[in-house]
Amino acid sequence: MSLMSTRIESLPEECLSHIISLTCPQDACRSSLVSCTFRDAADSDLVWDKFLPLDYSDIISNSVSPFFFSSKKDLYAKLSSTPLLIDGGQKTFLLDKHTNKRCYMLSARELSITWSTNSPYWHWKHLFHSRFPEAVELVMVSWLEIRGKINTGMLSPNTTYGAYIVVQVVKRAFGLDDTPLEVSIEVGDYKTRGKIYMNLNGFKRQGYEPFCVGGQRFPCPRGDGWLDIELGEFYNDESDKEVKMEFKEIKGNQLKGGLLVEGIELRPKH
Repeated sequence: MSLMSTRIESLPEECLSHIISLTCPQDACRSSLVSCTFRDAADSDLVWDKFLPLDYSDIISNSVSPFFFSSKKDLYAKLSSTPLLIDGGQKTFLLDKHTNKRCYMLSARELSITWSTNSPYWHWKHLFHSRFPEAVELVMVSWLEIRGKINTGMLSPNTTYGAYIVVQVVKRAFGLDDTPLEVSIEVGDYKTRGKIYMNLNGFKRQGYEPFCVGGQRFPCPRGDGWLDIELGEFYNDESDKEVKMEFKEIKGNQLKGGLLVEGIELRPKH
């Protein structure tokens, strides 16, 4: 053991914990491998409390199911590994492991979907492979319009976020690739627009299309059986604003169907 390491280990555990808390969760885990002294300091609540959101008590109090944890480190591990279903099953919360920033997902029920209450156009269904109690499937419409909103105060400040509508394309899908889908994000005076190109033949033949080919944007596989369609990105400063997100195709007259919508996710851009 080096002289420097010996001197550091001679510090009170609270001092070691304070030093480790100035790093990041990954470094805290690495430091616990140095020695028993470092492990005790790195595993302390003092360290992991610094990595948790200030309002973590409010977040877990909104959990749909009882939420238990044995330590602040255990709490962090749970919040950063599995989305926490909150607000009556209408949202999920997750800490991003890479950035330690907040991620939220709005369920389909939390979105404004034109004609979603009319069963001839949309069908609500329970899914075992969804994080939410239910998702909604597009039966058949000519006017496709989905909107979502969230307050910037719920997100991590000084962070660039991406917003993604999370969908599946079912086997019977039709009409979704006749006209590009329009996406947009609006935050105060800032607004970004884009177009998404669906290739139903590609979905049915290969399962997925790449996200961007020749400057054209396509849905991207998430690895959990769902697809991400990026609506855009925005920088969240410390001001209090509403983020408005939109996904639509209202210019064409063709009928379309077979799109299963889980919700809209907001997560930091890496």
